[in-house]
Amino acid sequence: MPHLTRRQWLSLTLSGAVFAQAPRRPNIIWIMADDMGYGDPGCYGQAHIQTPHIDRLAAQGLRFTSAYAGAPVCAPSRSCLVTGQHAGHTRVRWNHSVKTGERVPLLPEDPSVAKLLRSAGYATGIVGKWGLGEPETTGIPNRQGFDDWYGFLNQDHAVDYYTDHLWRNEKKETLAGNQGGAHGEYTTDLFTREALRFIRVNRWNPFFLYLTYTAPHADLQVPSQGIYKDKPWSEDDKNYAAMITHMDRGIGQLVELLSRLRLATQTLVIFTSDNGAGHKAGLPLFKSTGRFRGAKGEVYEGGIRVPMIARWPGRIAPGGVSDTPWAFWDLLPTAADIARLDPPKGADGVSMLPVFLGKPEELKRDYFYWESHQKGFHQAVRKGNWKGVRHGLAGALELYDLAKDPEEQTDLAATNPAMVRELTALLNAARTENADYPPKDSKK
Repeated sequence: MPHLTRRQWLSLTLSGAVFAQAPRRPNIIWIMADDMGYGDPGCYGQAHIQTPHIDRLAAQGLRFTSAYAGAPVCAPSRSCLVTGQHAGHTRVRWNHSVKTGERVPLLPEDPSVAKLLRSAGYATGIVGKWGLGEPETTGIPNRQGFDDWYGFLNQDHAVDYYTDHLWRNEKKETLAGNQGGAHGEYTTDLFTREALRFIRVNRWNPFFLYLTYTAPHADLQVPSQGIYKDKPWSEDDKNYAAMITHMDRGIGQLVELLSRLRLATQTLVIFTSDNGAGHKAGLPLFKSTGRFRGAKGEVYEGGIRVPMIARWPGRIAPGGVSDTPWAFWDLLPTAADIARLDPPKGADGVSMLPVFLGKPEELKRDYFYWESHQKGFHQAVRKGNWKGVRHGLAGALELYDLAKDPEEQTDLAATNPAMVRELTALLNAARTENADYPPKDSKK
């Protein structure tokens, strides 16, 4: 056999047969919770909330302990995910423009994982919460590469689990059962239903499904408190736990459908959350941020480190745990690698496919970057195990060794001046200017 390039080898490996003719490209499903903390799933140490289906994904796949959201809040995190760019380069860098207060849409020239995969013949669908473009703008899902779209366009609307309307492609769809204050159709269930429909319709061709639930974000609404009804907890805590377990049930239905349609071995499923835990209900009792400092909105680990599980029977070995760090902007180059495409120029991420296939030593990365515009301007950078945090462009750099101090309790800046200089230089160079997100004076 002649010498093969790495991309040719991956193509043959993923096909499952060295001499297969035109192998089908694998399906990709990205499932994302909303404001679900690192410590909320059972497989990450949660003692109170039942997540049997998420836990089963971990048992059947690879659980990551150093995975990161794109940003510490909703819209920029999703922008990083879709564009493959970190928060210093992506179009949307906060939930609203710091300058105008308006929502900022993606533009036609922005890269998109859906555009990329559609160019390779994938059916592309999104179900749930978008947050990157209002009606009639260039940022709506159908204008960013998605063939099939159902859900909430913006994060403010997405807090209502019994809304009277959702969007289906570019049309507003009324939910008759939720009119006049009646609570008939629960959006978590509607999103599960639509995800199952998308899989059934597209089962014969490669597909990319972005299933972005809104649970357990914001308004703590759930049809039933179920097994938590009689717990000696606050009503908010009962609802928070029930929302997660309800979502978990839908994830179980999706995985079961893949097995029934004999698609499991052809499908990479990734589960995560869009940012760190943020609701007061989850933090004290459930320890939703795990052992980490900070929460949603902050660039400390509690605001950006998230659960991340990858399952791909026959490709990803079951029951694994990896401390290899990665972030949302890695999805686009990973998807490109799986689909045997070259990622677009300007992508900040790297392909995680070598890690999935048991070869983490092949991963090459320089640094990670995040920013926050909550009560000022805050930045964070990670290089290796070193993490730098800065509050304001003129702020002093805080330095943490995440290998020894993942809780970020001991600032080592005074004793490591060389690393302070290196990370400060990275922070200064990592972001491009963006008129909607000028740095403001910051407060801790």
